[in-house]
Amino acid sequence: MKRIALFLATNIAVLIILSIVLSILGVDSLLQENNVDLDLQALLIFSAVFGMGGSFISLAMSKWSAKRMTGAQVIEHPQNKTQQWLLTTVKQQAEQAGIAMPEVAIYNSPDINAFATGMSRNKALVAVTTGLISNMKMDEAEAVLGHEISHVANGDMITLALIQGVVNTFVIFFSRVVGHVVDRVVFKTERGYGPAYYITSILAQIVFGILASAIVMYFSRLREFRADAGGASLAGRDKMIAALRRLQSIHEPSHLPDQLVAFGINGGLAEGMRKLFMSHPPLSQRIAALQAKS
Repeated sequence: MKRIALFLATNIAVLIILSIVLSILGVDSLLQENNVDLDLQALLIFSAVFGMGGSFISLAMSKWSAKRMTGAQVIEHPQNKTQQWLLTTVKQQAEQAGIAMPEVAIYNSPDINAFATGMSRNKALVAVTTGLISNMKMDEAEAVLGHEISHVANGDMITLALIQGVVNTFVIFFSRVVGHVVDRVVFKTERGYGPAYYITSILAQIVFGILASAIVMYFSRLREFRADAGGASLAGRDKMIAALRRLQSIHEPSHLPDQLVAFGINGGLAEGMRKLFMSHPPLSQRIAALQAKS
């Protein structure tokens, strides 16, 4: 309930902050002087409903969609020693972290990866690839599981959903403001909306959406350091470093669906400006951060 309350409070805060900023900047009076009939309060509510609401719905469906996008099979009755070890390890780490036992799943993929998702820290899913099971030592796999359990315990899924919802609200709001102003002031449309509104709004939403993605990915990278520290606490620092070094030695990009990349252990590599849109920090930085905590 606390996290739902935080979600709603953030939604309201976005509306208040945007209203204050627009008042300070005198946007209302500027639009009136140019005979631009735009109801900013109504647009704010519309933007928040769709921006925050879309993010909330995505979060609510995260476990269901993750299972279907990856083909992950939840372990209900262990079929072998490996599956039994996975359940036992996750249960022990969940107890240490103070969360309810997540669902544990395996999905068929050659890359070494794992992810955690779910609506709340007590209704989560932790999934690992067959590639991870085949190519990682038990100690390394234990650290990866600790990393994912830490994501759950830290509430990273809903935190990222909140951030995504906030930036979605800004993107929807300002793209429509730009489209409306261009349509009314530049193209002098007096009634309804002309083609300029739709074209400009779409282009503005694309540009603002790209900028917003960089913001979301920045916060995603920060939470990876916290999850690494959590994994080190649950499994041991040396095990967590060994797991990251194993990933570093492989140099494989992530093959997770786009919607799940930010929730995996391995986010792949990027160069130049693409670094701004990485969901994970470089593995060398993550290893150095753990080594600095002696």
